[in-house]
Amino acid sequence: MGVISIFWGIAALLWTLLALVPLLGWMNWLMIPFAVIGAIIAAIGMASSGPHRRGRATTGLLLNVAAIIVGSMRLGIGGGLI
Repeated sequence: MGVISIFWGIAALLWTLLALVPLLGWMNWLMIPFAVIGAIIAAIGMASSGPHRRGRATTGLLLNVAAIIVGSMRLGIGGGLI
């Protein structure tokens, strides 16, 4: 689960970078739920692994949370949040 969450987080961050392009900000509405699913996968990976094997899942969780934060900030700046 940890490796999946890392790849999911990298995909979410790349999608976030694409959504930072002007006129593509609407993609954040799709990217944020994608990153939330990745964070859930990472949390499941952290819960199902031992204390010494949580590094990959923690990294995936941090990547997905970073994508969520950047996407939310972009929506807030661009007026996408109501």
